[in-house]
Amino acid sequence: MGEIGDYVLLNPAEMAEADRLTAESGVSYARLMENAGTAVTEAILERYYQMPVLVLCGPGNNGGDGFVVARQLKEKGWPVHLVMHGDRAKLKREAAANADAWTGRIEAFNPDLVSDADMVIDALLGAGLDRDVDGELKTIIEAVNAARKTVVAVDVPSGVDGGTGAVRGAAIEATLTVTFFRKKPGHLLLPGREKAGEVIVADIGIREDVLGPIAGTLWENEPAHWQLPHADPAGHKYTRGHCVVVSGGPLQTGASRLAAEAALRSGAGLVSLAGHRDALMVHANHVTSIMLKEAPQWSALEQVLGQTKARSVVIGPAAGVGQATIENVSIIMQSGAAVVLDADALTSFADAPEELFRFIAFDPSRPVVMTPHTGEFARLFGEIEGSKVDVARIAAARSGAIVILKGSDTVIAAPDGRAFINSNAPAILGTAGSGDVLAGIVGGLLAQGMPGVQAAAAAVWIHGDAAQRFGMPGLISEDLPGILPEVLEGLV
Repeated sequence: MGEIGDYVLLNPAEMAEADRLTAESGVSYARLMENAGTAVTEAILERYYQMPVLVLCGPGNNGGDGFVVARQLKEKGWPVHLVMHGDRAKLKREAAANADAWTGRIEAFNPDLVSDADMVIDALLGAGLDRDVDGELKTIIEAVNAARKTVVAVDVPSGVDGGTGAVRGAAIEATLTVTFFRKKPGHLLLPGREKAGEVIVADIGIREDVLGPIAGTLWENEPAHWQLPHADPAGHKYTRGHCVVVSGGPLQTGASRLAAEAALRSGAGLVSLAGHRDALMVHANHVTSIMLKEAPQWSALEQVLGQTKARSVVIGPAAGVGQATIENVSIIMQSGAAVVLDADALTSFADAPEELFRFIAFDPSRPVVMTPHTGEFARLFGEIEGSKVDVARIAAARSGAIVILKGSDTVIAAPDGRAFINSNAPAILGTAGSGDVLAGIVGGLLAQGMPGVQAAAAAVWIHGDAAQRFGMPGLISEDLPGILPEVLEGLV
């Protein structure tokens, strides 16, 4: 497990600043470029046998890295062809010097060059793409993708926006991406993550202390960021916290039961399902260690929360869309407990989101976590421009809640601007009910007193790791709670 700083993500502007600060400290841009090219070469030599290679260089520093790779592979005896897209005369300083150091031919692009190569080195564009790919560059990218060769991308696959993960017109589909110092958001956000293949981060001599002035607030979600609650040997079920999950009606009990089971498996000392008696009778046929509390209307729920001293409450999984859920949310928000708002608890406020935000503002000291998928997010927040990180941050600031914007590239954002991108969720996690399990994990961690942002980030990672451990098609949401103890054992 690395340190927190190892997982900070730098957008292209922040990465350029890291380069600049390092150069000011005495490590020249020329040395950084040579080191970058060397890192790519070493990654290739460690993984592949000698083969014919085509190096594609662009007109910027990324192309300069490509010239270094071409020179070094040629010196190792590899058959190398090199194509430069753009005007060589426009190369600047270090990139121009490395082009001058290349002793082979610089060829015009021809699709036959791709066909004849077994490996393609993509050094066409850098991370800071500011326009859509078109013209000859798009033709080159499409030819490389169609050939299905082994492709090694330098820094970021060409055509992927390093800051947002967006594909700008067309993008290289890489087998391996070698990036430098720190990953970029585009390595983790979709669809960029799918284009990058395996991503390795190389040390090229950039000083670690440059992170201080840059002060990044975006990280890859990893266990280094949070510490799970430890059971006190002198404690008991009440000190480990009580989580209350609000149930739906008798024909919609499954979702809340999944959440309750996940909360209990996540370490909460007690978990209760609260709802109408007819729904609780259904639950009674399925649960043993989860308690059942009658709460047929909001006033009864208020009494349940007071009597049980609930430390966290989960509401939303099949709770029902409408006034009853709005009233229950209002009562929950006044209870002082940490709150997880999922599914129907969000959709119920689609016509009056500001009302929900006022409820959240009632007690800003207690954590509120929202867990929307993209549809629920749009119903509550409308259209927000920007990357997935941007929109999650804006929503968190607007609502006052911690937002878990779900997906294979789930983003966790706090109202203060901190954000995490999660990257361990396999595709098999996209199954009915898995979001209810996630809501329950968050609720279970909050019940144990875990801070809100940490609980949200930890729950998302744990959820993904559980699915990875299942490791095969056929995963259903009921499988996940039973895997949680194994995940947690590996984290304590």
